[in-house]
Amino acid sequence: MPDVPAPQDPADALAAVLALRRLADQLEDAAVEQAMRAGWSWPQVAEALGITRQAVHKKHAKRLIAAGVTLRRRT
Repeated sequence: MPDVPAPQDPADALAAVLALRRLADQLEDAAVEQAMRAGWSWPQVAEALGITRQAVHKKHAKRLIAAGVTLRRRT
């Protein structure tokens, strides 16, 4: 991993971390929604994110349902 120069001011550095976390969350939300609309299963999404099926379901299911995404059921 290349060295990333940190801002000299701790407040600036922490603000950058917060901004990156928010961006990462937005990218994850969009990618999970896109995958689920494309018919992916919870285990597929979880594996791609490196987390458990339960974790991805807990984090995203309510939002996806509210967005009108048809979620796959386990068979």
